[in-house]
Order: sequence, then structure tokens, then C-alpha cells
Amino acid sequence: MKVLIATKNQGKIEGAQKALLHYFDNVDIEGIPVESNVSEQPVNDEIYAGAKNRVRNLKEYARQNHIEADLFLSIESGINNVLGRWMITNIAVIEDNNDFESYGTSPSFPVPDKLVNDIIDTDLSQVMNKVFTKDDERHNKGGGIQLLTHGKISRIDLTQMAFIMALTKYINEENWR
Repeated sequence: MKVLIATKNQGKIEGAQKALLHYFDNVDIEGIPVESNVSEQPVNDEIYAGAKNRVRNLKEYARQNHIEADLFLSIESGINNVLGRWMITNIAVIEDNNDFESYGTSPSFPVPDKLVNDIIDTDLSQVMNKVFTKDDERHNKGGGIQLLTHGKISRIDLTQMAFIMALTKYINEENWR
């Protein structure tokens, strides 16, 4: 199965591949960075919009460059207060060649009130660099969640969970569509 994902981030690619390999054999995943067309730090509805836009832009890139794929994936992280409390959430979007879409979220983690405005005004990564020392491993694979959970959960884990949730419509076919 040929899969394109809208990122070059190795942690996100690895998380998506792990999710897909639970259900499909021979997954060939290629990362291609494309724009989200939302704020650098997505807030609330921009999180889903950014993931959806990345899939749309990825499909257009593939069409223009004659790249065939079975699935198109993206994941967008952002800050939201949907439940009345500020938290960071990842939203994964999957589309096939027939424009059938599914989506899922990762577990969310809380943001201290004192950091919310800084995150919205800049982005989570910059705030994490101020709160914790800059860490290249966090930027490449582990993510800020690896620091916050003292190594128990990584960006790879959150990405995998979000894509497993998004795959529920695909793996259950007509029963869950």
C-alpha cells in the first residue's frame, strides 16, 4: 500500500506507519511537506482545518507530480479549549482516492493557564524551548509530550493513536461509515 503523509517529521511518519501496520501489510509511506494554510499555532477549529488543508494540498501535489497513492494522511497539533480547559490535541485526517475521509484525535494534555497566551501568540515549540532546554530529540521524534511525561509517551505514540482513531472508518468499512 502506497501512503503519502503531509510531513517530513520522522516522529510523525513513524507514528503513522505503526498505526497502519496494525491493519495493513507492506505499507510504503512517503513524507512530503505541504502547507496547512492556517496559523503557525492552530487554535480550536484551525486544528482540523489545518489537517484537512494539508491532505488537500498533498493530493494536489501528488496529482501535479504524477505520484500514485492509496491513502493521503496528515496530522495537525494545536491548542483548544473545547471542553472549557486549554489543552494540546493532535487531529489526524486520512483520505483515499475517492475522497472518503476519516479523522481522529490523540489524547490531549493540559496547558497551564500562565502559558496559554504565549503558545497562541507564538507556538508550543517556542514556549517549550523557554520552559525546558532546547532538545533536538524533542523536535525530531519525541515531541514536547516526551518531556512532559518523563519519557512515558512520545510524539510517535500520540501520532499513532490519532491515526488508529482515524482508521476506524476504514477498518470497519460499511459498519462504521
